[in-house]
Amino acid sequence: MNTNKRVDLKIIILGSFGVGKTSLLNRYVNNRFTEDYRNTLGANILTKAIGVDSTSVKLQIWDTGGQERFKSLVHSFSKGSDGCVLVFDVTDRDSFYALEGWREEILLQIPLEHQDYTFVVLGNKVDITERQVTSDEAEVWCRARSIPYFEVSAKEDINVDHAFENIARNALLQDSEWKDCYLTNSISLGDDKTSTRQNCCCLS
Repeated sequence: MNTNKRVDLKIIILGSFGVGKTSLLNRYVNNRFTEDYRNTLGANILTKAIGVDSTSVKLQIWDTGGQERFKSLVHSFSKGSDGCVLVFDVTDRDSFYALEGWREEILLQIPLEHQDYTFVVLGNKVDITERQVTSDEAEVWCRARSIPYFEVSAKEDINVDHAFENIARNALLQDSEWKDCYLTNSISLGDDKTSTRQNCCCLS
């Protein structure tokens, strides 16, 4: 890993109240699980340094409250974010139905030139056998929106690291492609008028 190259990524976690966002974050960052979590009021921020291929990445992960009253804060929390983790509880169908609303809240804040914004969907609590949302249902929803889907369990530590590493890798890729595209098309070489800034295909 090239330790001289480091990228900071801001990731936010959204989902309905009680789906296990805080549990997932604590499992991923601190490798621990407890049943006794207090409700997240506003946002809680944890960080983790990981290696993604040849890049050292520092993830700043914003854990947001899932109550309806905190939806108005999504605008502030999403500023400058590089990706979003959408979480639902596989034992709670309403939390699955709520995904579209949370996704739309984020898309409203994303500039038009960055509409390839990185999402990942996590179906949490797969350790519980009495589920209301099947994996097929979730996969169909995610495929229709080109979003990766992972079934996870914060309690049993199932697939959690893999899911977060996926969004880090995809966010890093999108960030690199956007910057490379913008910079490449912003360079003017000498007096050649044909080489002045043009609209970039990546920003269309």
